[in-house]
Amino acid sequence: MTTRDYQPYTYVTASIHDGNTQLEVSFHTAELSIMALTVQGIRPYLCIGSAEGQLSISTTGGGPVTSADLDLAREIATAATRYRDECERLYAVQAIVPAPSPNRDDDPA
Repeated sequence: MTTRDYQPYTYVTASIHDGNTQLEVSFHTAELSIMALTVQGIRPYLCIGSAEGQLSISTTGGGPVTSADLDLAREIATAATRYRDECERLYAVQAIVPAPSPNRDDDPA
């Protein structure tokens, strides 16, 4: 498959299991906006969104920052770093793999 075969999409599911509702939002697109704001100088607010949906993260109960909020922020930063590193690694690998020849006569396969 080529990159042209992959179209961006957003996937949202809702499920109920043992009386608990679970929502899942998956963005499969690079067309996202990401914002980090501070609300009234009290709490941070992280927003990831596209034309199809939005995910917002803020402090516990919308109140002042707790140690649990700080732990979560560190986990998000660590995961974002790993995601970036893996994107860079895979992009570099793709760049060195030759593309298939458009002329089948030149293709050794």
